Amino acid sequence: MMRLITLATLGSAALLLGAYGFQHIGNMAPCKLCLWQRWPHAAAILIGVLILITRKAKLAWLGALAAFSTAAIGIYHVGVEQGWWQGPTTCTSSGVSNMSPQDLMNQILAAPLTRCDDIAWQLAGISMAGWNAMISLALMVIWVRAARRA
Repeated sequence: MMRLITLATLGSAALLLGAYGFQHIGNMAPCKLCLWQRWPHAAAILIGVLILITRKAKLAWLGALAAFSTAAIGIYHVGVEQGWWQGPTTCTSSGVSNMSPQDLMNQILAAPLTRCDDIAWQLAGISMAGWNAMISLALMVIWVRAARRA
């Protein structure tokens, strides 16, 4: 059981380090949804470390919830990238048709530099958000298996 918790914790750490690597080494600035996907990984890492220190394996359910959360945000992000649904108006090119010129200028000035509906990188036709979603769902399964063994 502790091996599963260690594996899930290290999985989130690897994904988070990968995201920071793309940002700082690959010079790929994250969009708003990319940043949102990082927080549950950080929570999963903290939960995993807490479990490994305290041996309270029932907390693995919280790790599963964290992994599910980042997977859900990743799936949402993929939908925004593919144009299946509209993303936050502060990080996509949509949502400007009914705005006054002043509101549009305010949104432009407040918008992040990276749009959420642009695919900055992909492997095998799957974006970073898609890979995050799939791997995070696998990590969720590992967390659930660990929690059931507790």
